Parts: sequence; structure tokens; C-alpha cells
Amino acid sequence: MRQLKVRFRTLAVGPALFLGRLGLTPNALTVVGSLLTASVGLLAAQGWFLAAGLCLFAFSATDTLDGALARATNRVSNFGAFLDSVCDRYAEAAVFLGVLWYYLWTSNQVGVILAYLALVGSLMVSYSRARAEGVGLEAKDVGWFQRPERIITLGLGLLLAAAAPLALELALVLLTLLTTVTVLQRVLHVARSTR
Repeated sequence: MRQLKVRFRTLAVGPALFLGRLGLTPNALTVVGSLLTASVGLLAAQGWFLAAGLCLFAFSATDTLDGALARATNRVSNFGAFLDSVCDRYAEAAVFLGVLWYYLWTSNQVGVILAYLALVGSLMVSYSRARAEGVGLEAKDVGWFQRPERIITLGLGLLLAAAAPLALELALVLLTLLTTVTVLQRVLHVARSTR
């Protein structure tokens, strides 16, 4: 997965510089990309799962553009990293809200619970990293289910749900279980590192 991240970062430099020449700043790209990703929640809420899955993959790919532009133009900043993390959490929550809304209106109580649990798990992965860093430890690469893995799982669940609705529920079960495992891995990492 790390090699894939490096590859995406390399491929993102050209498009990022093009957008920079149009006058967009790294922080502006962060906000635009997050708004686009958040809009996937609207598609999911309508039950348009194929469109939601395709857009989730397309819009999430833009998440690398802000960092690529910042590095290429020497505008990396602590605020930019902070803004990126905050916007990512809001965008992720909006997508899960759309899924939860769909299940609510189709009276699928199991789906509502799974969407909620998957949302909590996803947010806790990010929170556990932030708290680890708050006590002076690095936890970025600790755990199985970081943001790329979560996006891939949810995106595939949405795409497959267009033909088999149960696929999205299965993806939410996977997200719930594996985000919980990731949080526990980070808790153990902090426990071992602070002994």
C-alpha cells in the first residue's frame, strides 16, 4: 500500500501544478476536494450506489493534489496539514451520513447500525493517531485500516451494492471490524512505547 501511495503522489504532481497555475492554493484544493467527496453522501442517500462508488474513487483521488501542490511549490505548512485532516474527517462523515440516511429511509435498521458503527470506527482510527501524536508518538503507519483502505472498502461496497445491495452491508461490517482492530493496534503501540 505504501508503494501505491508513493505512485499516486508522483502521478499527482502534474495535475496539481496545472491547478496551481490556475490560481488554486493547496488549502483551496483541500476544501474543494473535501466538498466533492462529501457530495458522495448525497448520491448514497438517494440509493445511487454506482454513481456514489465511482465518485468516491474519483474525488478521493483529488485528496493527493493538495499535498502534491504544497510540496512542489514549497508551501507545506502545519496549518495545511491540520486543515487537510479536519476536512477529510468531515468529508468521510458526510459519506457515511448519506449511507445511514438511505438505510433510515428504507427502514433497514441493521444498515443504520452498521453505518453508524463504521463511521465511529473510521473516526476513531484518525482520533487514535491524533492522540498518539499528542503524547509525542508517531502512529501514522500503525494499523491495517488507514484512510486508503477505508476508501477502497467503502467504494467497492457502493459499486457492488448497485447489483447486490447486501454488498454494502458487508463492506460496513468489514469497516467496523477492521477499524476497531486498527484502533486497538494503535492503543497497543502507545502502551508499548510509553512503558
